Amino acid sequence: MRTAATWDLPLALDRRDPAPVQVQIARGLAARIRAGALRPGAALPSSRALARALGVHRNTVLAAFGELAAEGWIETTRAKGTFVSRELPARAPSPLFPRAPHAPARAGFPLPPGPATLTRTGPPPGTYQLLGGIPDPRLVPATLLARGYRRALRRTEHLSYGDARGHPRLRAALARMLGEARGLAVSPDALLVTRGAQMAVALAARALLLPGDAIAVEALGYPPAWEALRLAGLRPVPFPVDARGLDVDALAARVRTERLRAVYLTPHHQYPTIVTLAPARRLALLDLARRERLLVLEDDYDNEFHYEGHPVTPLAASDPAGVVVYVGTLSKVLAPGLRIGFAAGPPDAIERLVAHRHVLDRQGDLAVEAAVADLFEDGEAQRHVWRTRRAYAARREALAAALRAELGGALSFALPPGGMALWARVAAGIDADDWGEAALRAGVAVQVGRTFAFDGRARPYLRLGFGRHDERELGEAVRRLASALPSARPRAPREHPPSRSRT
Repeated sequence: MRTAATWDLPLALDRRDPAPVQVQIARGLAARIRAGALRPGAALPSSRALARALGVHRNTVLAAFGELAAEGWIETTRAKGTFVSRELPARAPSPLFPRAPHAPARAGFPLPPGPATLTRTGPPPGTYQLLGGIPDPRLVPATLLARGYRRALRRTEHLSYGDARGHPRLRAALARMLGEARGLAVSPDALLVTRGAQMAVALAARALLLPGDAIAVEALGYPPAWEALRLAGLRPVPFPVDARGLDVDALAARVRTERLRAVYLTPHHQYPTIVTLAPARRLALLDLARRERLLVLEDDYDNEFHYEGHPVTPLAASDPAGVVVYVGTLSKVLAPGLRIGFAAGPPDAIERLVAHRHVLDRQGDLAVEAAVADLFEDGEAQRHVWRTRRAYAARREALAAALRAELGGALSFALPPGGMALWARVAAGIDADDWGEAALRAGVAVQVGRTFAFDGRARPYLRLGFGRHDERELGEAVRRLASALPSARPRAPREHPPSRSRT
């Protein structure tokens, strides 16, 4: 360590500091100016004198002076020397920093309420993840995707600004897919590509509703979507879910007293129970929305994975009144890391989403979107869906068989016709929350019913996903889950009588 000995304000250099020497010099001088030890108009030593004192080349000091001058800390007058800028406000000296100041531990301004604490890190390495909705990235056609990405990067327009709606080729491919596979009459211009379905929900909340508006949600549902609604200033109002989906009669009875403006729901494979909204309720909901002019935000997050019969047609396919905004994702079809979702709906509503997206995020990753468009145009995306649907159907059967063999007395469930998880009821006398914690210690991650409850109360359910692991891995995961059962404490007696609702 060397110090400028000929100057009464010591300036130290530390050879262990990875920062270049000229940066250290500039940083040290700026710290003294900021602290008030060097006041506006104060003379600095000459570049030769400072270089001699620090044992560095004069050009190094000149480079430091150049950085300080560019940032407005100092000014140089020919034939007079270098001075602290006179335009800086004068302030009383404070203790000097030996280096750059430490980062502040807390914000120096009031923070508004933030989102509820959600899981931000995954389980420990080596943990089997029976988490519903997580696909297996090993099934992704990575070679074909990489080839399309390399091809896209050769086109310089993919590295520049583009349409906030998303890449035109991907929007065209998605519009064809929605028409052919889901019965939606949507044009590419009435479709927005987003960074995942979560962004689509957040944009709809901000662009189509006003702060303070009430929005109906499923009382067992998807907490990240609820937080996106809350952060947009909306007031989520929970409604029961039973074996036929959202209770639309309860919604109709309260729509005016609650001044509801919208409904957010997952009608195809209800999250988390996997039940499908009954046909009569679908019709009733669309009629209610038309009469009351409600926005219906339909989240169809895993439409492709339906194993018995045909997938149920989305609400948006039966919407001549223009009340439905349809949200989907390619995260389950391809991979969550690609962050590709979409929203479709009335053109004027989508225009509002596009305007908000332009301000928030400007656009998506055009090169990735072009590479995914290649998969659709080559037919590879459709073939991949068929392959993964067969794989997940086999995994669904494998998980169900393993659960019946290992935990038949502890869990009961109906095999769902679609989705990527089982919704299993925990037997009386077993605490689901404790079982979930014990399972994680045993090396398998599951989701407990409380996770999805709007009121935060415990529910005697586990949600067990089968997408991430193959049949052998699922068998081992269930064995670990069974081994954790003896350490789960008996469930406390109910404080309330049981309800017929699944909420």
